[in-house]
Amino acid sequence: MKTVFTLILISTLSVLKAQDLNLYLKKEYKAEAGTTLPYRILYPENYDKTKKYPLILFLHGAGERGNNNEKQLTHGKKLFLTDQARKNFPCIVIFPQCPEESYWSSVNVDRTKVPLGLDFDYTRSIMPPLKAAIELVKTITDKEGVDKKRIYVTGLSMGGMGTFEAVYRYPKLFAAALPICGGGDAKRYDKRVKKIPFWVFHGGADKTVDVNCSREMVEKLKTIGAKVRYSEYPGVGHNSWNNTFAEPDFLSWMFSNKRK
Repeated sequence: MKTVFTLILISTLSVLKAQDLNLYLKKEYKAEAGTTLPYRILYPENYDKTKKYPLILFLHGAGERGNNNEKQLTHGKKLFLTDQARKNFPCIVIFPQCPEESYWSSVNVDRTKVPLGLDFDYTRSIMPPLKAAIELVKTITDKEGVDKKRIYVTGLSMGGMGTFEAVYRYPKLFAAALPICGGGDAKRYDKRVKKIPFWVFHGGADKTVDVNCSREMVEKLKTIGAKVRYSEYPGVGHNSWNNTFAEPDFLSWMFSNKRK
């Protein structure tokens, strides 16, 4: 009897996972550079195109490069697919898939083997995946029911770095930024991002991305007068997004910010 029950439970969980996955509609975007950017998009329940919804750009880490971003969607499930979130925070979320050969952020060295450190360089050309993701945001904003004053960006690990860089390069696009276990080029940030609220998250015991990436970025943002909120989790490693997505006011704080 126990074996039968286990099989039924596993089967049920598989069906639920498939149902969740189906909510993230799979599409492709043809970038201006000619490359194709696969992405998934999550619409609010009872989506009404005549209404205006917040739009979130969700960038994942370098470990999910290629065509399969289901890990990214799993993280998104914890944040966006709860009954409370679907009811209280209706929004459009886009999950672009970073190509196999590249990254979101302009770091100085290949990241396939070298741990992430303080070696950003935003004087380099913008990485093609990030540029394509921004194009995608603008395209969806024009075609869907998006509130242009409520466009947000968040991301994990390399996606956290991409979050910083997206705001640095496109400061007039986003209403708030919530980078997770990432960081940014503190030397290159200037007053162009002063009006953008940040909530930064990092694990104090992170061995994959140096926690000083976020600490130094936060101090730089404070220096230029930006509105910054910082949450560091002592003893937590690189998976600090588990703590981040448990923050009860993650979405409410995000949506409380609106571009003037």
